Amino acid sequence: MSVTLDALYIFDDHNNCVLEHIYSGRPPSAQNLIANLSTRPAPRPAIIQLSDLAPPTTAYTLSQSALQLTAVSSKDAQSLAILDFLQRLLDIFEDFLGSPLLTSKIEDNYEIVAQLLGEICDGGIISNTEPNALRESVEVSSVLGKLFTQVGLPGASPALGPASNFASSLRPSPTTSLGPAIPWRKSNVRHTSNELYVDIIENLSVIFAPSGRPISARAHGSIAFTAKISGVPDLLMILAAPGGTSSVKAAGITRTMQLPVFHPCVRLARWKEHPGELSFVPPDGRFMLGGYETDLMPTSLDTDQPPSKSDRIFLPATVDLRGGLGSSGSDFEAKLTLNNNFPGVPAPTKPSASRTVSGPVSSLSFGGTNTGSSSAPTLEAVMVTIPFPAGVRSVTELKPSRGEANFNTFDRVVEWTVPTKDGATVNGTATLTGTVSGPFSAGSDLDEEAQAAEAGKQNSMAGYYNEDVVASQTAEQEPAVNGSAKRLQASKALMPRSIAVSFNVKGWIPSGIKVDSLVVDVKKSKGLGDGVRPYKGVKYLTVSGQGVERRVE
Repeated sequence: MSVTLDALYIFDDHNNCVLEHIYSGRPPSAQNLIANLSTRPAPRPAIIQLSDLAPPTTAYTLSQSALQLTAVSSKDAQSLAILDFLQRLLDIFEDFLGSPLLTSKIEDNYEIVAQLLGEICDGGIISNTEPNALRESVEVSSVLGKLFTQVGLPGASPALGPASNFASSLRPSPTTSLGPAIPWRKSNVRHTSNELYVDIIENLSVIFAPSGRPISARAHGSIAFTAKISGVPDLLMILAAPGGTSSVKAAGITRTMQLPVFHPCVRLARWKEHPGELSFVPPDGRFMLGGYETDLMPTSLDTDQPPSKSDRIFLPATVDLRGGLGSSGSDFEAKLTLNNNFPGVPAPTKPSASRTVSGPVSSLSFGGTNTGSSSAPTLEAVMVTIPFPAGVRSVTELKPSRGEANFNTFDRVVEWTVPTKDGATVNGTATLTGTVSGPFSAGSDLDEEAQAAEAGKQNSMAGYYNEDVVASQTAEQEPAVNGSAKRLQASKALMPRSIAVSFNVKGWIPSGIKVDSLVVDVKKSKGLGDGVRPYKGVKYLTVSGQGVERRVE
């Protein structure tokens, strides 16, 4: 199914139209479109069917800072493809006009924006979204021409004479291509230092049941690549994952990297024949080479029994919560367990105070021995979050055994920050205790119940001396017992139902994927130069933004 756009609109934060570009058909005007969208209740979804317009159309919206990009189409289209196009359009605008993207930049450089919109879409059909290819066809010297004209220098205007076009002389003159025409890479790239960097980042998300068994455990990985190398290099990167054998190394990658997606520069035929081998000609600079998902569940959820030792998932930080403690049932205790003994890594040693960098890599190993590398991972930015019900008025007497804790009254969330500056000595358990207070009305009711219970105690003492009171003692104790049960029940309703922990780990990822080697094919590369050996480096990073959650009964 082809993706066809009727028009593209850009609005500012005051719903004023900054740009309106029509590709085909009879799209709605900017005034009618924004008036229709403004009537929708917030938060508005990214995709809205506007059936009350003539003709009926679908609006796709992407917001960033103070700008709102909206594309409309009267035909059935792939929604994710249009939303991805809007995101790529934002990246292209920032690449040509500068970041951050502002309304003034679009208005002052409309001739560049118009060229980009014409090259990106041909009659509403998305055709070219590669910045390097767009730079070959989009004239950007007009901005310099304006500047030179204002200061009295020859500009890019033909009226000033083509022989003295100073602005056009600043553009690199077209040279003979050193390799095949590649949309994502210019042929005349030059760098004084040749460097290649690989960053594998995984976003961890784990949910535990009250029994301790994981309900869901997944990691979303991204492979970011930075190529600062001259000419047109041809690279081969080999990935490895746990579970493969010496004869079948691809078994581990096939099982670990699920739903892989790659940049168009990757040769998919090579990957299908030999999983784990990425052969590609990289774009210049930093780009996203690929992405994947990993299922970290050790076993299926067939039973509700606590997990055995072999079924447990290794996590550097886990949490647990107990509520309803104390005589009134209004106390809770949170426990944080830190484990810096990463699997496959030697026993941690005292980290040095040197700056974290990745050294040169060989064909078999990446990273040096510094803190934050694959040989010495570090746990950072540990924060425990405890959300409370809407009926909680405050959480007092927060006493962490380590770090600092505070209660956010507006969001009704306790945030507990635990420092890990001592690196390898973070192993152990830290606790946090606190008391939950409910609304004032509930508190007054509890005070009345407490007074009734105290009166019952006084009457029982009086019965020790008066036999007439002893006969009615049982009837007077019943309200006190019921009051205590109500108080415990009210306190239980104020207890949190979940607890989560977020953290970052430098030098370790939960899937276990490693870069086995990164080689430059000298025979296939063009314009690299003789005897050039690029500097190589790799980093592994795990990010868990409140991704490890523990449910509570």
